[in-house]
This record gives sequence, structure tokens and C-alpha cells, in this order.
Amino acid sequence: MINVLKLSKRFAVRRMGDSDAESILHLCSGNAQYYRYCEAEPKIEQLLDDLHITPPNISTSDKYYVGFYEDKTLVAVMDLIDGYPNADLAYIGFFMMDPTYQGNQIGTAIIGEVTGYLRSIGKTAVRLAIDKGNPQSTHFWKKNGFQIISEAKVNGWTKLVAEKSL
Repeated sequence: MINVLKLSKRFAVRRMGDSDAESILHLCSGNAQYYRYCEAEPKIEQLLDDLHITPPNISTSDKYYVGFYEDKTLVAVMDLIDGYPNADLAYIGFFMMDPTYQGNQIGTAIIGEVTGYLRSIGKTAVRLAIDKGNPQSTHFWKKNGFQIISEAKVNGWTKLVAEKSL
């Protein structure tokens, strides 16, 4: 079980729900490059689904869609799955920063705090998937110690499966 209050010392962290969908949409709407690579745009219906969808055989109690706040400002969102694809791992399904906070090492600091906490509770690695054609995402995750371990086809898209050993 993940204690979301321990995911960051710098930011207040809390689980997000349906009532937060508008603020998540606002944050996501500022990240045009990400959505350009996805050939999509952020929509409230998709964000509401994302708040609840889990990988196969994963309970919603193991899903932590969290917001990182500075005072009342939503700085970043993360979809964190405990125990996927196996009990020793965690999976980041989504991570996005408010664009006004990008480029200042804040995302790197958040990932460092989250992975440090996950290590402290016995996780051995964190895994995620990167859109293959997105150089910004690939650079960010590699800079933060994630290594590409495979490629996967998902709904017609090629994803780079990346992992960081803890």
C-alpha cells in the first residue's frame, strides 16, 4: 500500500477524483506537444476514465491517481499503480506537469522523491511506457534513470517500455 502523503516532501500530494477533472484538464491542456504525439486532445470524458481505469488484474485500491500541489496550484499529476506488472514493481501510467513549472528540474525532483519513497517500501523497480516518437518524453525519462527494456504495440502505437531499478 502506498501512502500518498509520503510521495513528496516539497509538494502536498493527494489522491484525485472525479471532482478534480476540470483542474486536470486545465493542466493537460497546456501540454500541446504531448497531445500532438498522441494525435489527440485532452477531453474531460477521457480524463474521467483515466481516473478509474486499471491494468488487468489490478484493483482500484492499488491505483493512485495523485496531484502534486504547491499551495492551491496543481503542479503535476501522476497515475501510479502499486504492484504492476508484479508485486515488486510500481508502474507510472501517466505523469504530466503544468507547463509553467517545466524546465526547472521540478519534474525530476518529483520523480526522485517518488522513486525514493517506492524504494523505501520495498519496490525493486518502476516501469512505464513512452510514446516512441516523442523525443521530449524519451529525454525526460532517460535523464531520470529509466532504461528502455522493450517495445510494445498498444492500440496501433509503438510504446517504449522503460524501467528504473531501485
